[in-house]
Amino acid sequence: MADERRGRRQTWWPEDAAERWRGDEARGGCAVIVRPRVEDYALRHTTPEPPCLAAVAAETREVSAEPYMMVGPLEGRLLAMLVHMLRPALVLEVGTFTGYSALAMAGALPPHGRLITCEIDPRHAEIARRHVAASPWAGRVEVRLGPALDTIAALPGPVDLAFVDAHKTAYAEYYEALLPRLAETGVLAFDNTLHLGQVIAEDPPDEEIAAIRAFNALVRDDPRVEQVVLTVRQGLTLIRHAPQRPS
Repeated sequence: MADERRGRRQTWWPEDAAERWRGDEARGGCAVIVRPRVEDYALRHTTPEPPCLAAVAAETREVSAEPYMMVGPLEGRLLAMLVHMLRPALVLEVGTFTGYSALAMAGALPPHGRLITCEIDPRHAEIARRHVAASPWAGRVEVRLGPALDTIAALPGPVDLAFVDAHKTAYAEYYEALLPRLAETGVLAFDNTLHLGQVIAEDPPDEEIAAIRAFNALVRDDPRVEQVVLTVRQGLTLIRHAPQRPS
């Protein structure tokens, strides 16, 4: 079992991850946030992904040039834990990709819960819909093709959990659109907020990293919320409404 899961673990990282870690560490940065051997240990001590998620991962590795865009089994299990704890009536995902994270969360939904996931790429949406249809949660997950901001604007009620893993340059816009629609005890989860550690660069190397840095500063300085930045994979920020202070 351990060897099998160790083999599965390697599919989520570049083959030269350990070498990149050592090289970037020597230069004061990090190619991966957590050492690959530590990440591997964590995965081997985490509940494995169910068969339907393994099927999504296998197809994505086969057909996509960017399989690393999947959240992977560690973050997928973390998202499922959040759903278990929140017991949400409505989960919204911005950025379906091939459906791994949507199905990871769907498997933890309470009986009254449903999940809407938004994707802009028709090919990705088709793959996700096919895997959703083959899963035990087909009747509770809706894959919507089109701009996520349109879906957010038309939501019929509050969102209990929103997971955002989409265009990084639009993170601030998604945040401002979602926060007023977040349930009192709800959580916003934004992925890739450490971007493999590149956010610490004095001079951001590209527009995407600059946008993530600006988003992180926006949330940090927003008195409406409390947040924590986790060093899971490429960084995951959890945000909730700030508690009401006694007057």
